Amino acid sequence: MKWHQGLKDYQNYLRLERGLSQNSIINYSLDVKKLMRWLETNKIEASPISISEETLQQFIYEIAKKVNPRSQSRLISGLKGFFNYLIFEDYRKTNPLALIEAPKLGRKLPDTLAIEEIDALIAAIDLGSKQGERNRAILETLYGCGLRVSELTNLKISDLYFDEGFIKITGKGDKQRLVPISPATEKYITIYRKEIRVHKKIDPTAKDTLFLNQHGRQLTRAMIFTIVKQLVEKAGIRKTISPHTFRHSFATHLLENGADLRAIQQMLGHESITTTEIYTHLDRKHLTEVINRFHPRK
Repeated sequence: MKWHQGLKDYQNYLRLERGLSQNSIINYSLDVKKLMRWLETNKIEASPISISEETLQQFIYEIAKKVNPRSQSRLISGLKGFFNYLIFEDYRKTNPLALIEAPKLGRKLPDTLAIEEIDALIAAIDLGSKQGERNRAILETLYGCGLRVSELTNLKISDLYFDEGFIKITGKGDKQRLVPISPATEKYITIYRKEIRVHKKIDPTAKDTLFLNQHGRQLTRAMIFTIVKQLVEKAGIRKTISPHTFRHSFATHLLENGADLRAIQQMLGHESITTTEIYTHLDRKHLTEVINRFHPRK
């Protein structure tokens, strides 16, 4: 088996068997491609089936000198997945990375936004501009429903079930879930739809897409990042903020106000409750308040 064929087969497996998104497939592929380039640069003859533990240890050692521990851990994890696939398909008997441990990482938790900061970001939107109402609806939806960026950009009008109080979200691996929508978020989406979107010339490919760019097409992930970045600067917020910060804030604020962790897990679309716990970290002040309020020996 050649590397390029092995990678192509792996990509098909990730797409068809695992049901991963194109972005996830690209990320997994990059890990294998790094190894392929390193073998080629160092003129090492080794196929996916014959490559040894020693060769991979040398590769990881050299990469470790160039990247941070988190990137190193991600690379090891990605390559282990590739070789596990080869075992699954009976190309190999063992995983040559089985004994290579990834560096231990602490939890890296992004900044969250206080409710006042979210209000400041929304207040920074120029509602008199062409995209003002759309951008307000975008921020309200990101925060009000805890969506990933890709889930927001792919949101369809046919996914809106306002009468039932839900929207249908297609998440990772094309898995669908129903997320409750608040009256406030529903109101701003409706304003955008009825007063702005209805007057746009819409590309035939985007007739059912909710949020559109100035050309009547689906917004890109990069455009959402740009919108948020500009508003952060305008509002004078000195934090590292991305669209994902609204999702993190959504979960954190729900938990801090007494929401059940399992309910938050369902709304976020996490398979594992452990992932939800990472997103919904609590600061020490809040933990102290919980102890003081609920412990029998106050």
